[in-house]
Amino acid sequence: MKAIEIERKFLVRDDSWRACADEPHVLQQAYLCLDQNCIRVRLIDGRSARLTIKFRSPGLAREEFEYDIPVEEARDLLLHAGHVLEKTRYRVLHDGRSWEVDVFAGAYQGLTLAEIEMASENDRFNLPQWLGREVTGEKRYSNRAMAAAPRTQLAAQGTAGWPLNPLPQSSLRPD
Repeated sequence: MKAIEIERKFLVRDDSWRACADEPHVLQQAYLCLDQNCIRVRLIDGRSARLTIKFRSPGLAREEFEYDIPVEEARDLLLHAGHVLEKTRYRVLHDGRSWEVDVFAGAYQGLTLAEIEMASENDRFNLPQWLGREVTGEKRYSNRAMAAAPRTQLAAQGTAGWPLNPLPQSSLRPD
């Protein structure tokens, strides 16, 4: 299925979002990248799998094509892809909008990010109090970049490399 993805990403300040979270899903994902475009393989709760093809473009919007694939094929692809990101995803409703909160495990334990998908780049929304600063466009917080990071870089960065108490909330506050 073809879609246009427009999202913004934020660090998470504290755990108060958990009071509004739905059932979590454990995700394992890896990337097979070709120049600026990439293919993501995602295993969800070990019971379903998706293959996503993403095309980079300037701005917040990007084309993506997503398809269900057999779980066993996803497991095989994850084995060949290299570094696998491990995270638990929660859906959190705030002010009528759905946020995805990812709590990372493994090499990125200690990192929690929140994303909101938007209908357009001019979409307006209220930020929850549990958000920290905005990291949209910061490569180090890209799932693709984290999955591609050499193991030596991951080990050197360690848990201390991720801000557990992020900087104060961004002054960029969509209404």
